[in-house]
Amino acid sequence: MYSRQYKLCFLFANLLPLSVVVPSQATDLHYKVETQASQSDGKTPLWLNANKYGLSSLSKGNGYLRAALQRPLTTVGEKSLDWGYGVDLAVASHFTSDFVVQQAYIEGRWHYGTLTIGSKEQPMALKNDSLSTGSQTLGINARPIPQVRLALDDYWPVPLTKSWVSLKGHIAYGMTTDGAWQKSFTQQATKYTSNTYFHSKAGYIKIGQEGLHGHASVEIGMEMGAQFGGTSYNVVTDRGLIAKIGNEGGLGGMWHVFIPGGADATEGKYQNISGNQVGSYVARVNIDYPRWNLGLYADHYFEDQSAMFFLDYDGYGTGDEWNVKKDDRYVLYDLKDIMLGAELTLKDFPALRSIVFEYLYTKYQSGPIYHDHTANIPDHIGGLDDYYNHSIFTGWQHWGQVMGNPLYRSPIYNDDGRIEVKNNRFVAYHLGLGGRLGTTLDYRVMATYQKGYGRYAKPFVDPQENLSLMAEATYTFSPRSVLRGWSATAALAVDRGQLLGDNFGAQLTIRKCGLFRL
Repeated sequence: MYSRQYKLCFLFANLLPLSVVVPSQATDLHYKVETQASQSDGKTPLWLNANKYGLSSLSKGNGYLRAALQRPLTTVGEKSLDWGYGVDLAVASHFTSDFVVQQAYIEGRWHYGTLTIGSKEQPMALKNDSLSTGSQTLGINARPIPQVRLALDDYWPVPLTKSWVSLKGHIAYGMTTDGAWQKSFTQQATKYTSNTYFHSKAGYIKIGQEGLHGHASVEIGMEMGAQFGGTSYNVVTDRGLIAKIGNEGGLGGMWHVFIPGGADATEGKYQNISGNQVGSYVARVNIDYPRWNLGLYADHYFEDQSAMFFLDYDGYGTGDEWNVKKDDRYVLYDLKDIMLGAELTLKDFPALRSIVFEYLYTKYQSGPIYHDHTANIPDHIGGLDDYYNHSIFTGWQHWGQVMGNPLYRSPIYNDDGRIEVKNNRFVAYHLGLGGRLGTTLDYRVMATYQKGYGRYAKPFVDPQENLSLMAEATYTFSPRSVLRGWSATAALAVDRGQLLGDNFGAQLTIRKCGLFRL
């Protein structure tokens, strides 16, 4: 299979114009042809599988042939009105599907505002896409979801602030595409969903100006996502097994995930909100000097009010007033669960240009006790948040890969047919290094240690540890060579421990990139 892929890739790419990759014009059409092969002893190691927008596989031998055409939007300031499009297709072997529409979209921009229709890979905010473990809410670990997305992708300077205050963000609605995969993966024996809708939104404010050496800027924001609508099957509730549940969709469902509200079909007197809604508070401080830049960032994940506001109401009455708010009494929760990171960029030292360090703690989840007040017990405590899982939906995942940080072990690892995250309480330390040797060789190194405790509902008998390592090098041929536009990436990776198993793998990627001059 792999030899045929390579032959097809070279044949297709050599039929394309061997143009020198130079700064593109507004009408240029970018192309990329790529083939990748992975071989592992065990499963594909973590950092050969994760944060690839879902175009990856855990199978010990896997690969794909990929071709993409894209007309990117011009940058803000070049043109006030512009449009673009892209299509990115892959034929795969030993993936969750044999044919993948990775990207297919059209988009337009008017000044700072962008409207995108379709599935498009969107980078993370406030983090390094190549070296970070990933955002906890809006990550790059799962396949893009077809959606309608209205955004300020670049910071828009607020008038009368002399560019010292700027804003960006987005709002999107779409539909997941993994219903058939869920049905197959579960063999209809456990919970699965179909035709589930998707919603995401984010907003960021930046205080400070770019390009002022020695100046610090601060970015603060919130990222939120939701799954709603569609149909859930084989849902186990307090009242027993429910074979089929129609979830709230339509305009009501769209409104209840935009402004959290409503209730799920299985909720009785203890109504929460409609759909599976998740989010993060994110922040970053940037300190810029002529020779280096330091970014310090944080990402606090939440799934309900107790983790979002660190506060819960606990002043209900007694007797006939057991469900009536009577007193100014509250429960205060701790800020324990958080991702903390640092990114150092050495501007004059390309051999070690970027260093990223991250610490993740997710063990708290508002505590190990969940209790809604009753007529006999008036105290209200909300814990057991169970990150990335949900009672009706199959959790914060798409095609078996979590849509946030891949250190939450994705359902695709499960061998029991259950679409759930079995390890969401953990502590992790991560180091990422990247740079360039000479003018043609780029590299990155990832090292991650993790200690997992399972879930509150299903804890591991003993904590499970894991060490994941990866070294990757990319050689890009000179623009003056006959192989201009070609590059090759080779990577070796290993997992050691009970969380992911003992895995060793190698991955080779060959690609040809260039421009059609229009």
